[in-house]
Amino acid sequence: MHMSDALVSPLVGGAMWGVSAGCIGLAARSVRLSDDDRQSLPLMGISGAFVFAIQMVNFAVPGTGSSGHLSGGLLLGLLLGPARGLLTMTAVLLIQALLFADGGLLTGGCNIFNIGVIPALGGVALVRVIAGKQQSDLRFQLAVLLTAVLCLELGAFAVVLQTTLSGHAALPFEPFCAAMLGIHLPISLVEGFATLAVFAGLNRLSPDLMPTSIARVNVKPSRRLTALVSLGVMAVGIAGLLSWFSAEAGDGLEWSIARVAGVEEPAPVSASAADLAEQTQHHTALLRDYELRAADSSNSVGELPNIGRTAAGLIGILITLGVIWFCGVVLRRVRRKMGVVPSTE
Repeated sequence: MHMSDALVSPLVGGAMWGVSAGCIGLAARSVRLSDDDRQSLPLMGISGAFVFAIQMVNFAVPGTGSSGHLSGGLLLGLLLGPARGLLTMTAVLLIQALLFADGGLLTGGCNIFNIGVIPALGGVALVRVIAGKQQSDLRFQLAVLLTAVLCLELGAFAVVLQTTLSGHAALPFEPFCAAMLGIHLPISLVEGFATLAVFAGLNRLSPDLMPTSIARVNVKPSRRLTALVSLGVMAVGIAGLLSWFSAEAGDGLEWSIARVAGVEEPAPVSASAADLAEQTQHHTALLRDYELRAADSSNSVGELPNIGRTAAGLIGILITLGVIWFCGVVLRRVRRKMGVVPSTE
């Protein structure tokens, strides 16, 4: 559901960047990264790498000719807490846009809001409300499933609203909204079950790894390292191997645009803004479409597309880990100098 720059006007794109930047600022302000919370950075980095990996893999939506992929926003919010979840998702989305041309630069604020703010901030709050204080395992599971559906549907509706406000005449509100909400309903169900499975598995391995987790399982001793390694291995396996089998059909957004406008990529609202963004991505997106290509050829490395995709995926995982770790360390030091986080060294 990554929006391209062709869908929004500079006014809407700029406004959404402002909204998302405000949410990111509030999240950064509320995050505590002290010496007593050292486990947060490894979990943020590995969780971000895992979400990067799962977003590489599209699965077919039977009977539609479309595909979808997991977004991971609610999962990050549950594993890390709302603020850390949003910051981690922001890093993932920016890396995807800049290095892989997955999602536009003008629409970066829209994508952060739709895929990050809605599930990581709003979604976790909704899970807590639905699950209640005296939660049972069944009630928590139902809360996660329902919230995953609502968050993805809200994200799809936000895409429609942002496109409509941009004045895109080729995508009238009502048919575009119906297509988006309809195709993302089965995708959201897969998102819910996958979120629940990963969260429950990690929480069972190491309940104290996630200080903000909603459901705790009293298993001793905690297997924190096992949980982190397991998540990292899954990320490498998904990006390195499972991504080979990603469905080639257009995703839910492309499918919806094609049904309404007849093309998967409509003419840009503002050609100049879209051109500027495309020119910028042309220089930064060295691994466009998640492929590592030879310098003197348009073909993937070694004429084997799967090898190029594996290399691109593994590079993306390493970059995601490094960027999140670096940003976490910088944030901790900045806040310490400001007197927000006292040093215990």
